Amino acid sequence: MGKSFQIDDVSLHLASPDTSAGDWIGQGEVLKQLLACWLVVDEKDFPLTPRLVGTPGIGKTTLAIAGARLRKQDLYIYQCTADTRPEDLLVTPVLAESGKIAYHASPLVTAMVTGGICILDEGNRMNEKSWASLAPLLDHRRYAESIVAGITIHASPDFRCAVTMNEDESTFEIPDYILSRLQPTLTLGHPSRSDEMAILKYHLPFADEQMLNMTVNFLQDAHSLNLDFSTRDGINLLRFALKRLAQDCEHPVAQDVAWQEALIRCLGDDAADLKSLADRKNQSLGGDVVPMGLGDFFFGTGDSLHPDREDDDDDDDEDEDNYRPWQ
Repeated sequence: MGKSFQIDDVSLHLASPDTSAGDWIGQGEVLKQLLACWLVVDEKDFPLTPRLVGTPGIGKTTLAIAGARLRKQDLYIYQCTADTRPEDLLVTPVLAESGKIAYHASPLVTAMVTGGICILDEGNRMNEKSWASLAPLLDHRRYAESIVAGITIHASPDFRCAVTMNEDESTFEIPDYILSRLQPTLTLGHPSRSDEMAILKYHLPFADEQMLNMTVNFLQDAHSLNLDFSTRDGINLLRFALKRLAQDCEHPVAQDVAWQEALIRCLGDDAADLKSLADRKNQSLGGDVVPMGLGDFFFGTGDSLHPDREDDDDDDDEDEDNYRPWQ
């Protein structure tokens, strides 16, 4: 039976800590910044709750795990989703075999009462109602109220928290009163070539040097073109390529063929031509095209009523080609 924690007359069944490995390779400065957020420098001071921002697969959760391991504290991860409810974040009632209600603490509450570290993963997928339930926890008050269990849960002085956020469109906009509590923002960039090679070797120490180089070359080209392929993508495609190479010893597949197949199967046909993909992405974002102003929908280029038309004091009869249709 798992551990429990008593608050008033309510017994909370605690969650189990995460035991994932947390080695961090490269970008040492951002790890130092995270650890600084969790320091307490005075008895009147309290730790910060930073938000770790970056593209999917760049290592935000791994960074937070590494910070927890360095602090030698138990780690709890809560995966935020669009349908996360306040009771999911805090205490969930469950009907026990005895017919009575049992109260189960979330990973967040477990970290609060045991003095652990909680990562709210992909926090900007969570709605405002759920965030509102955490407002007093994320400032100097450091408590949360469970309406379901009818208790106020105070965080241990050792409790620490961080929030990861992806930079994409499939997320909620977090209200300002919550963002003001999630500071500072620590942004993760793509790793350098040497760091990316070290990361791949860490996860796939059995990979052939040529396969590693093909993968790192692809990732570094993608990063230079501002495409969203991440180190995690590289690990997945290389893992699949290695499995294909090991699959049939009687009819071996060439390394470059297996790698190219893995690229297409993992990342899609577009990944085979990064330059064209980058060009299409740039065009879809507008490229160098100047956006039309509102006046362009109602007036012609040389129309005297166009709001952006520039009058020439020296010659009112100038050809309309001298007028700029937009600023």
